[in-house]
Amino acid sequence: MDILLRDIDPTAVKKIDEIAKEKKISRQEFLKGQVETLAVFQEQKDREVELERLIDRNIKMMERCAVAIETINGFIQDMMGEGEE
Repeated sequence: MDILLRDIDPTAVKKIDEIAKEKKISRQEFLKGQVETLAVFQEQKDREVELERLIDRNIKMMERCAVAIETINGFIQDMMGEGEE
């Protein structure tokens, strides 16, 4: 698929050409790589956001489990204390 860009700042084009020359590739190859990287970057960013949400939910659930375990331990200790008397 082709993409046509117009009205690009000449200074930017010059810099792009310099970078491409340093990498020993054409302007087209350089820009193609940059566009593809940008597309993948956004997908990766979206995955990171979803992973952060999942981690937050897991932390909250673990906190609730810790409270429940403490409560159960308290009941067990009360029951054992009553049984020893």
